[in-house]
Amino acid sequence: MNRRNFLKKIVFSTGAAVTAGVVPGAAVSLSSKTLNARIGRKRPNVIYILADDLGYKELGCYGQEKIRTPNLDKLAAEGMRFDQHYTGQAVCAPARCSLLTGKHMGHAFVRDNRSIGDYQVAMPDEEVTVAEIFRQAGYKTGATGKWGLGGPGTPDQQGFDLFYGNLGQVQAHWYYPPHMWRNNEQIFFEGNSNYSGTHYSHDYMAEEALQFITDNKDDPFFLYVPFIIPHVSLQVPQDSLDEYLLLGWPETPYAGGHYAACDKPKATYAAMITRMDRDIGRIMNLLKKYGIDDNTIVIFGSDNGTTYCCGVDYDFFDSVGSLRGLKGSLYEGGIREPMIARWPGRIKPGSTSDHITAVWDFLPTCCDLIGAKTPDGIDGISFLPTLLGKPGQQQHDYLYWEFKSYGAQQAVRMGKWKGYRKNVDTANPTPLELYDLDTDLSEATNVAGSNPDIVTQIEQIMTEAHTYSPEFPILHGEA
Repeated sequence: MNRRNFLKKIVFSTGAAVTAGVVPGAAVSLSSKTLNARIGRKRPNVIYILADDLGYKELGCYGQEKIRTPNLDKLAAEGMRFDQHYTGQAVCAPARCSLLTGKHMGHAFVRDNRSIGDYQVAMPDEEVTVAEIFRQAGYKTGATGKWGLGGPGTPDQQGFDLFYGNLGQVQAHWYYPPHMWRNNEQIFFEGNSNYSGTHYSHDYMAEEALQFITDNKDDPFFLYVPFIIPHVSLQVPQDSLDEYLLLGWPETPYAGGHYAACDKPKATYAAMITRMDRDIGRIMNLLKKYGIDDNTIVIFGSDNGTTYCCGVDYDFFDSVGSLRGLKGSLYEGGIREPMIARWPGRIKPGSTSDHITAVWDFLPTCCDLIGAKTPDGIDGISFLPTLLGKPGQQQHDYLYWEFKSYGAQQAVRMGKWKGYRKNVDTANPTPLELYDLDTDLSEATNVAGSNPDIVTQIEQIMTEAHTYSPEFPILHGEA
């Protein structure tokens, strides 16, 4: 079923835990008032906040000791922390595609970072996004931050009533850009020159997120907040930097190049994350102010692991802990990410989960949450039972990744096992490496030789999970 026909045929049913009084499978009106009356309550708002290049261990609730993240730590204390959560890809654009479409890299349209002019490859109109499902269900939909999935007009084409921020990824490499976008309109910042200025882009993204909540507080809404912190360049206003300068950390200035120079990279990096945390606190306070806190589920995650360049000192911050790899790697450090979910009265405060999840589970979870039909052909599984502490949580048979950049890699998570290989674009890919993540989270000991049956299983998954993409060929002989 194509996208247009699917969206016409969305129906609402009993749902896993939210709806009541609707006949299973019966079509209902998509207007907010009618559907709210039928289910006997207001449908929950959904906010998904996505950090950019934030490592697994860069929040206090995940063990960070140098960077202050009090609001995210509070979010975890009042909600659920996921310890085995994965992104869709080890770099920006495809991770966002996976999140929005519910597909892993064997099926997603965007599988790597690739630009056409000033913007990245766009998802085709046939792709059904979570925003389109929300919008068809009568939700107001907004996105503030970095898009990275096409040029002007594409957020609206993919379901967003409002977009504000950076459309292209390169534009998001600096925090003082000459302009950003509100839908199809360029918003210019006088005095900004990428490397310096007075208009700090993150602050404007945060303000737009707050305004979207204010404008839609009386209606169900879905707000996607793909902040650009802490992606380089390392830039932050002085009022955030001062706190960390007082600590006197030893610093090695970054001379700059494509990315901005930075005299105090450690202090700046920490201050950026704390500034983002501050604005997440402002979002949470606004929900309380309007009395919609209890009816809003907030999820926080990151698009991939910590970067490796341009002044970022991941060793100093122990950014990925004992995990192997960083951004760009399909080892755990590049794809295992923090995820926190909070929904007062529904999600148990201070809870943790070892349920294995991936960002492509978000779309079906939202469908489950609002009682919408889940699109055919996706790879995600709803984790709403886990969020609500209910029985019946379905498990993934496996998680799959493929990535042409950084060495033409494939990876599979199957239960406790992790399979990894590279150079798959050549006639002689490296032999599959196998790790037991229950005993070797660092992926230090390759046990492929003593587990040939598991190796065979994972190699078969790598064959079956992959579909050919003319836009992003990866296997030898496909290009």
